[in-house]
Amino acid sequence: MAALALSRPVWAEVSAATTTTEPSIPSVTVATAAMTEMQARVLLSGTLVARQEALIFPQVSGFEITELLVEAGDTVETGQVLARLSRDTLAAQLAQAEAEYQRAEASVSQAQSAIASAEATRVQAVATLDRVRRLRSSGSASQAALDDAVAAEAGAQAQAASAADGLAVARAALAQAEAARGIARLNLARTDITAPTDGVIVERQAELGAIAGSGGDPLFRLITGGEIELSAEVIETALHQLSVGDPAEIEVAGVGLVQGRVRLLPARVDPVTRLGSLRIALDPDPGLRTGLFANGAVITARREAVAVPAPAVLADDEGEWVLLVRDGTVERREVKAGILWQAQREIVTGLEAGETVIARSGAFFRDGDRVKPVTAKGAQPAAAEAVEAEVGGEKP
Repeated sequence: MAALALSRPVWAEVSAATTTTEPSIPSVTVATAAMTEMQARVLLSGTLVARQEALIFPQVSGFEITELLVEAGDTVETGQVLARLSRDTLAAQLAQAEAEYQRAEASVSQAQSAIASAEATRVQAVATLDRVRRLRSSGSASQAALDDAVAAEAGAQAQAASAADGLAVARAALAQAEAARGIARLNLARTDITAPTDGVIVERQAELGAIAGSGGDPLFRLITGGEIELSAEVIETALHQLSVGDPAEIEVAGVGLVQGRVRLLPARVDPVTRLGSLRIALDPDPGLRTGLFANGAVITARREAVAVPAPAVLADDEGEWVLLVRDGTVERREVKAGILWQAQREIVTGLEAGETVIARSGAFFRDGDRVKPVTAKGAQPAAAEAVEAEVGGEKP
């Protein structure tokens, strides 16, 4: 009985304390809308390729490679000798062509001499015919003598015409010999395999002792100007956001971050993969190599805008909205959201910089609810607070 008497005042005190406890107000994590740099990006990945590749083949085939002067990775200049072929046969062919040219020149001189001789004979025959005709008119020459003079004059005329034709033939032979000599000189010069442009040798298939032109592969592959760019694929729904010149940040395997710009947009979209291929020109970097994997993003927009944490923006059938906190009271505000960037969401309209919004777990609250705003540091998760309040029936 004594124990029961002692316990009754304690029970009464606890009961009184319970009945006088006020409903608790849940804490919520809040954030202040602020002006922040926002970026819109299109993600992509691909492989490094040469912007322009030059394939170097031998221009004369069937000759042995006698010298190799560059290795893969060497930087070369226009006209630099990369390899040499055997010259013996082509040098002999040039000597033969030179001899043919000299013979053709002599033939032209001979034809010119023949023309001069034929012309002299023709002049003499014409003069003789005139004299015989005068003598025949006076009766001092016979008809036979006149006939002989006429025939001699006709023969001289024909011989002069033939000599002129011979000169034309000799001159044609000289032109042909000159062309053959030019080809022989060109072929001999082509035994030096040279770089057609400045660049970097990325592949060398030439080997000492091999016969040039015996296969279908080039002797060298050259990156024109050493320019390497990214060939990347991008989904078709993002193509409308891209423009030539857009900046890009590319992470290259083994190299790191490299800056670039969109150089070429896709001309078509693959009907199976629904991807388009674009080219991004990269800033020069000694670590870049064709074939390396790279991924990154094209920055399609960059601007200062009002932004809040991304979870603060909610959406339903009526649109997008945030929950403002004014003097401890929740207020629903319709907004128009924009770019999502680094866990921040752009607010295009509906919110001003400096206004406070519930940063997360906003779905647990309604317009008019009373809350205790706390900053992200030291704040208990608002979702747990809200759930506890709702389960206990103490949410106002």
